[in-house]
Order: sequence, then structure tokens, then C-alpha cells
Amino acid sequence: MLSRRKLLKTTAALGATAAFGGFARPALAQGAAIKLGYVSPQSGPLAAFAEADKFIIDGFLAASKAAGQNFEVIVKDSQSNPNRAAEVAKDLIVNDEVNLMLVASTPETTNPVATTCEAEGLPCISTVAPWQPWFIGQQGNPGDAESWTPFESVFHFFWGLEDVIAVYTNMWNQIETNKSVGGLFPNDGDGNAWGDPVVGFPPVLDQLGFKLTDTGRFQNLTDDFSAQISAFKGANAEIITGVMIPPDFTTFWNQAQQQGFRPKVASIGKAILFPQAVEALGKAGHNLSSEIWWSPNHPFKSSLTGESSAQLAEGFTAATNRPWTQPIGFVHALFELASDVMKRADPTDADAVIQAIAETQLDTIVGRVAWDGANLPPFAAKNVAKTPLVGGQWRLKDGGGFDLVITENTMAPVIPTGGKMEPIA
Repeated sequence: MLSRRKLLKTTAALGATAAFGGFARPALAQGAAIKLGYVSPQSGPLAAFAEADKFIIDGFLAASKAAGQNFEVIVKDSQSNPNRAAEVAKDLIVNDEVNLMLVASTPETTNPVATTCEAEGLPCISTVAPWQPWFIGQQGNPGDAESWTPFESVFHFFWGLEDVIAVYTNMWNQIETNKSVGGLFPNDGDGNAWGDPVVGFPPVLDQLGFKLTDTGRFQNLTDDFSAQISAFKGANAEIITGVMIPPDFTTFWNQAQQQGFRPKVASIGKAILFPQAVEALGKAGHNLSSEIWWSPNHPFKSSLTGESSAQLAEGFTAATNRPWTQPIGFVHALFELASDVMKRADPTDADAVIQAIAETQLDTIVGRVAWDGANLPPFAAKNVAKTPLVGGQWRLKDGGGFDLVITENTMAPVIPTGGKMEPIA
């Protein structure tokens, strides 16, 4: 397939004055804004991931203007739907003629946007999805590792399944259990990766002496988890893990309480990242555990504003009267990267922008981001940059509401803990 970038280079070499389909992008006029496309799930079951988007983008535009940069950010809602994500990405490329695509929040959003950008030759930076479902999920044959190839235009920064598995099992080992684990893996990008028998939880849990009960893939927005609960009770599972959308875990956990199933540990990705999801469970949310990718206690600061993690979180709460959430840090870092890249490249030259992304070494509010291949297998080294991961528990406060307490930092000791793991009951 001839990408737009290759086509533009070919027509330029031939001295053409216009590219096929009107895709030619002239140099920026004096004072013209650099166009950033941004796709995230503004609505639908994943909308909690985009809650802080407006706050972050408004702050980014103000800070970049003060620094002498002129950006326009064109936001599109994926509606938590992969097909919609691909459609709006195409629209941003063809009709809005953005110079750089940014995308965040779960493979259902990041993958179709990145795939569209790769096909069109448009530079793209994505985040908030473990790197395996992002990289492997976009391959022509995800089941054949020898066929996997690097991407030319798209780059991703986040942690991987190896990190979340290590964080979860380190948390579990702080509590005395029978090592019987119930797995909740839906039929989506995250669930299929987390439950994968080769790259997911099953082989590692087996090696570490845990017994996994996996009842198979279920559809998102399932309203009855009785079969899973029955299987977990039958296996005497004292640990529950998985990766679920928020409404599904709420349904599962309420039904588990009603049916008398009370494990000692429940470590759930995605669903309980957000205080609103835990608060909806009331007292039943106490001591639920999750991975923590960013918090006010992370010892990092913004390259754009100089704010600390704590100051960014406090600013969000002051502006919105809502508690901080983990995506705040990563969406902020996404725009930090856009600012840094565009200082080092001609926005109208896709090749130059791609090269600038690849050469990035930036200390951001989520830590250092560099596409240098560190701690990655060779096939993903070009396109993925890893960020640190810790884990913790939600603790019910005396006056109501919950605190997220970091209880495990073996993988990233620079991030301080605030306590030890406690059993749910």
C-alpha cells in the first residue's frame, strides 16, 4: 500500500504541484497553528478515561502559547467504539489535515487510530494501553510471532503485561492465600491479551505456583456473572484478577457479594482505576486492588509547566471539584511529547516528525519517555517506550470516600509506598 507520506515524497521528487486526492500539505503559513488530532473515548463505557481531557488540553494550550508555540487541538470522540475510532482518525487525517495524531485509552481506541495512521503514513503517538495488545493486536497475524514487523509511523508509551503481572503477584504474595486465582478476561483487546496462554497471565501464574481458573471470554456489558462466580467458588479461589470495563466489574462484584463469594484479594485492571467506580460499590470497595500507573505521589514533574504530579492532581481537583484519576498524568505526558517533538521538527514534514519522535528522550510527569528499546523484546523496540508501574489498594476513609494507597513498588522503587496489602475480609 502506498501511504500518503510516500506518495507526497514521490510527487515532490517529480516536481508535482499537488498530491493525489488533495492530500498535499504546504508549509505552515506565518503564524499558522500546528494541528494536533486527539482521539479518546469521550462517551460510552470507557468515558471515565477521558474525564480529564478538557482540563489537560486547556492547560496545554495555555502553557504552549506562553512558551511561544501555536497549536490547535482537534478532539474527536471514539464513543468507546473501535469502528468509530478508525472513522474519526481518517477524518482528522483527510479533512482536518492534522500534523500529528495523539490517541489515548485502551486498545479499542488506540489500535484502530494507530492502524489508520500507519496506513496513511501520519505520525502518531499513543498511550494508556499495555504495549502487547497495542503492538501484537495490530499485526496481520497476532498468533505468529515470526511474522510481526515494526511500524513506520506510530509510537506508543505505557507499561506491559509483564509489569502488571509482576505487580499483581507481588501484591498477592504479601497476603497468605491458597494461591487459587479466578480470572475475568473479556472478549476484547485487553482481555484476550491478559488471558493469552503465551503472553498473558496463565503461563506466569503457573510458573509462580498459582492455579488459575479461567472460565473463558465473555462479552462486555454482561449482566450475569453467576457462571463465573460458581466456578470460582468451586475452585475455592481466594484471589480474583482480570481486566474489565467499569460497569462489568460493578455487576460482578455486587453479584459476588449477593452470592456469598468473598475472596481475600481482588486485583482488577481498568475497572477500578477510577474513584467513582469504587465509590459506587460503597463499603464493598474497601481494599480492592489495582495497578497504579500515575498518582500525586509519583516523583515526576511536567516538562511543559514544571508542575509536580501532586500539583497537577491538585489543579484538576480545584478546577473540577472531582478527585484525581490516573489518566490525568498520561494524557498530560502525551501533550508534553507533542510539544517537545514539534520543537525539533518541521510539522509539515512527516518523516522529520517521525524521526523526532524516535529520538525523543524526555522527562515527563509520568517519568522518562524514550523509544530506545530498553526492557523490550527486539520486535517492539522501535515503537514502544516503557513507563514505570506500581500497585495499591483503595482504602475507605473515615469521613467517606476512598484513598488509593501504593502498597507495591518492587518494579519502581523510586515511587514511594504508603502501606502494605490488607485482605479484603
